[in-house]
Order: sequence, then C-alpha cells, then structure tokens
Amino acid sequence: MGGTETATSTEQRHWPRPPQEGYRVDHLITLPALPPHTQLIDGSLIFVSPQREFHTLMLYLLEHGLRATATGEFRVRRQMTIVLDERNGLAPDVSVIRADAVIGPHKASYQAEDVLLAVEVVTPESASRDRTTKPRKYAAAGIENFWRVEESGTNGKPVIHVYELDPVTGAYVHDGIHRDRIKVDKPYPIDIGLTAIDEL
Repeated sequence: MGGTETATSTEQRHWPRPPQEGYRVDHLITLPALPPHTQLIDGSLIFVSPQREFHTLMLYLLEHGLRATATGEFRVRRQMTIVLDERNGLAPDVSVIRADAVIGPHKASYQAEDVLLAVEVVTPESASRDRTTKPRKYAAAGIENFWRVEESGTNGKPVIHVYELDPVTGAYVHDGIHRDRIKVDKPYPIDIGLTAIDEL
C-alpha cells in the first residue's frame, strides 16, 4: 500500500492555529485564504454563512437608496472591514463613510472614526451578534448611527430599527422603527421606500 494515500489524507484542511492572545485586525489581511467578509470579534475569527434572498435584496435596496441621497461628502460601502480596535474588525452589511477617508481602490479597511452609519441585516445565524455584540462595539467605537434590519415574522417585510449614539452614556438610544419607508435626517437626509423590495 506504499505510495497510495487516501483523498482525505492528502486534502486535509489545515485551519490556522490562533495566537495565544487571539488574532489582531492585521491578520484579516495577512492570513492566506480567509473566506470573504471574515470578521474579527474579541480576537476570534467569525466566518460569514451563505445568505438568504432577503439579506441580499436588502443590501441592494439600502446601498442604492443611500447612494441616491448621499451628497459629495459621503460614500456608501458594502461589507467593508471597519477597524474598531486591535482585536475587533467588523464588516457592516452597509456603511456610510466620510468621502475624505477614500484614498483609492486598493483600500482594504476603514477606521471607526471614518464611519457615520453602520447597518446590519439580521440573519438567523448572525442574530445574536447583530442585536447585541455588534451594536455595543460600534457604540463603544463612537459610530454615531446604527440601523438594525429585521425580517418581519408576520409578512416577511423589512423592519428597520434606528439607533443614535448618546454622547453622555456612550450607548445607542433607540430612535424609531421604520416599515414601509425609512425617512431620517442623520447622518444626512435619507428617504428610502422599503416596499420596493417586492419589485427586486
């Protein structure tokens, strides 16, 4: 049997061994063959599961809606890494950043101070992180606005929870629930019809 190896032995997957102190944000760039949109929470790598159609359609709807109303001082990005600190690099589903933070097409991440709005579309796999962990970390990093997008359990339509950072407590304050349309004035005047998801 010498010279014959099973497919399993020759194609074994070698997962990276985490450093004793955990990963750092620079590992998101330097580790080879990480899956797309890998995130880092408290030094641990978080891999993104395949997404359902609701998630995909909401990303399209929100990205295009935010771009349509953004003025020249803002840019809209989808699933770009935001560096919160050395051990936390999250990739909001959609984010609004300052235009002056954009320095070219090869940029791989932005700093938290560049971000004016972080949006997370909740999925069953990410629900706990999107509802608790990520908002706490975005707020602690000083990101002023956060939207949490849920799929209504009654009709499958989008529901957007809007939060604004309280400068005194450093935590998010719930600032409204939007169903058929989201119309807000921060970080700039935004008006997006959410029923358009039915036409996509």
